[in-house]
Amino acid sequence: MYLLASFNYSLHTEIAITRLEDIGIKKEHILAVPLELRGKKPNIFDTIHHSDGISLFDGGAILGCICMVLGVIYGFVLAWGPIIWGLLGLGIGFFIGLILDLSFTKIKHTRARRSDKDGELMIMVHCEAREVEAVKKILWDHLALGIGVYQKKESAI
Repeated sequence: MYLLASFNYSLHTEIAITRLEDIGIKKEHILAVPLELRGKKPNIFDTIHHSDGISLFDGGAILGCICMVLGVIYGFVLAWGPIIWGLLGLGIGFFIGLILDLSFTKIKHTRARRSDKDGELMIMVHCEAREVEAVKKILWDHLALGIGVYQKKESAI
């Protein structure tokens, strides 16, 4: 049987591999493969084929609407009138909201990527059916993110 487990790379994975060797699993039956990290930063702007669910238009539209209403209200007492001040408030509010959305989105993406700097590690263990529970317990005890079991079917030939 084969057990596959994913880990965040840490000292716990090294200890788990050592514990597997202690219970009788040979080094030749343990395979550890580090996954490559994505080299480029994710796009902030959505494309037609990919959307991350974050809208940069919402904050600009809301702040633009608020500034437009304030511009129209105070435009009755200011020199250029309510239409010009309303349009100026709309433009200024939209750009301020867009800049705020961009900065908060960039901060959020940066914080989300900080936890992924270590990368992940996949471990595959080939063991007998009677050893599966002991191997699973060791992997879970050493902070495995997930474990999968694959039973190779024997051919009749």
